[in-house]
Amino acid sequence: MNPQTLRIGTAGWSVPRAVAERFAGEGSHLARYARVLGCAEINTSFYRSHRPEVYARWAAQTPPGFRFAVKLPRAITHEGRLRAARAPLERFLAEVAGLGDRLGVLLVQLPPSLAFEARPVGTFFRLLARLFDGAVVCEPRHASWFEATADRALVRWRVGRVAADPARWPAAAVPGGWLGPAGDGAGAVLYHRWHGSPHTYWSAYGDDWLQARAAELAHWPAGAERWCIFDNTASGAAASDALRLQALAGGP
Repeated sequence: MNPQTLRIGTAGWSVPRAVAERFAGEGSHLARYARVLGCAEINTSFYRSHRPEVYARWAAQTPPGFRFAVKLPRAITHEGRLRAARAPLERFLAEVAGLGDRLGVLLVQLPPSLAFEARPVGTFFRLLARLFDGAVVCEPRHASWFEATADRALVRWRVGRVAADPARWPAAAVPGGWLGPAGDGAGAVLYHRWHGSPHTYWSAYGDDWLQARAAELAHWPAGAERWCIFDNTASGAAASDALRLQALAGGP
C-alpha cells in the first residue's frame, strides 16, 4: 500500500505509558507522536479557540508529510446549527491557517438532533467552500443524512461523509458523500472515525476487527487519501490500536 495515501492516527496526540517505548526519542509528546504516526485530529478546537501561533507551533513540531484534521467549533455546528456562520467561520479559518501545509482536512461533526435540511445546510457548505479550498468531511448523526437526497447534496458540495464506528445505521459505517470525480474514492478524502466499541471512547478494538479494517483498506482505490482516526482515547486504547492497524496495513 502506498503510504502517501494512508494516514493513521488518533484524536489528539497523547502517548500513553503502555506504548511510550514505541514513541521514543527527544521532544514533546507531539514531536514524538508525529515521528511514528502520520496524522492527528485536533478536537480541542471544538471547545475553544487557539491563536494562529499555537497552530503554527504545533505544525513546527511535525515532519513535512504529517497532516492535521481540525474539528470545527461547537459554536458553529452545535450552538449555531450551521446558521449565521460567516463571522465565526472566518475567525476559525484565520486561526487554523497557522498550520500552513500541515492542515489536511476540516471535520464538521454535527449534533444528533440536526436533521438534513437542504437550504440551510447548502448555504453553510457553499460558504465554507468559498472561504476554504481544502478537503472537508462531515460526521452527521441524524438518520436523515443517510438518505439518498442528503448523499447527493454532499456530492454537489464536494463534502465527504465520515464513516463512523459505532454506527447507528449501516450507511454510517462506510464513507459517503463526495467520493471523488468517479465516485470510487479516487481523488477524495475517505475519513474514518472509530470511537471504540462496545463502550464508546473507552473500548479497545480486538485484533480480528483491526485485521478486517486492514483488509478493507487494501482494496480502496490507490488515488484515495484515507484517514483512520481512533477516538477511543479515554482509556488510552487509541494509540495502541493505531499502531496495530499501521502494522497490519503497512502505513507510515
